[in-house]
Amino acid sequence: MTSLETEILNMLDELDAGARAVKSGGPRESGGILPLLTKLDEMTTRLPRNTDPQLLHFLHKKSYQKAREHLQGRHVERNPNCDGE
Repeated sequence: MTSLETEILNMLDELDAGARAVKSGGPRESGGILPLLTKLDEMTTRLPRNTDPQLLHFLHKKSYQKAREHLQGRHVERNPNCDGE
């Protein structure tokens, strides 16, 4: 895993924690999750051309849970003709 992919994984972990906190009615962080989403988009554009196409697919389609699982090595093969999932 590249250092940028590690940064993306850390950001995805933060996003997941923030989303779970909001869902459970807990206090929202001062910045919210919008800055995390913006940062993820920016980081995605910095990934090199030889990045795993499946990871790029997940990030471009904003399938962040799948991208996170993929980076954690828990990704299971999915239908390659999926409709954005």
